[in-house]
Amino acid sequence: MLSCKELVARSSDFLDSQLSFRERLAVRSHLAMCRHCRRFIRQMRVTQRVLRALPEAAIPELEALAARLAEQRRLQR
Repeated sequence: MLSCKELVARSSDFLDSQLSFRERLAVRSHLAMCRHCRRFIRQMRVTQRVLRALPEAAIPELEALAARLAEQRRLQR
């Protein structure tokens, strides 16, 4: 059986249907036993839905903010 750490490592592939049958079975078996990982996967699914709902066009204010934050981080090093 997978550990929680192993499940987290495979979670993106699981949610994107990129796992083999055997790997999916291992993930589903772990989820059947672990409520914490079930909650984690639910949260990941919600995050995916929210991200998909965001507009695809770049928002100029966000681009400017990201650039300022990147510059500040660069200067702090």
